[in-house]
Amino acid sequence: MTSSSPELLADEIHPASLDQDLLLKDCQIQNVRRSGPGGQHRNKVETGVVIKHVPTGVTAEASEKRQQGRNRSVALFRLRINLAIDCRLKHFGEAPSKLWQRRILNGTVKVNSEHDEFPALLAESLDVLTHFQFDPKEASLFLGCTSSQLIKFLKKEPRAFAWLNSKRQAAGMHALK
Repeated sequence: MTSSSPELLADEIHPASLDQDLLLKDCQIQNVRRSGPGGQHRNKVETGVVIKHVPTGVTAEASEKRQQGRNRSVALFRLRINLAIDCRLKHFGEAPSKLWQRRILNGTVKVNSEHDEFPALLAESLDVLTHFQFDPKEASLFLGCTSSQLIKFLKKEPRAFAWLNSKRQAAGMHALK
């Protein structure tokens, strides 16, 4: 579950880039019961977790695991992805972050969509795309990768790719495939 409109953040660090402890300082965590498969244990114990980032109102939840701790980890990762998609920084650096630079090899973005660094990289790429008016060619020149690699990277999170296409269409541009 995410907020309905992107939030512009004045901060210099995107919340999706924060380490777990710093991010959780701004969050409310609620343990919940969820119905569905998993047997008797699932219906009697509050193993589901809902995390809300209070400054932005962005939320995420997980209840598919039997252990509350594992659901908390999954919900936190989902929250970071939702923050990456829903929140834009007003300003960013003169060059890509050291994290982004470390993940570029010969114009290729090297990261798995389940890696802990993925949400931070996703947030940075969407911030850069927003700055360059949703033009992947200009954004990729800034980021040091090819435009096809940037698009391939965004397709790892379908909601981010859909977000980009909706912004492009609203600006009168064709959707990317």
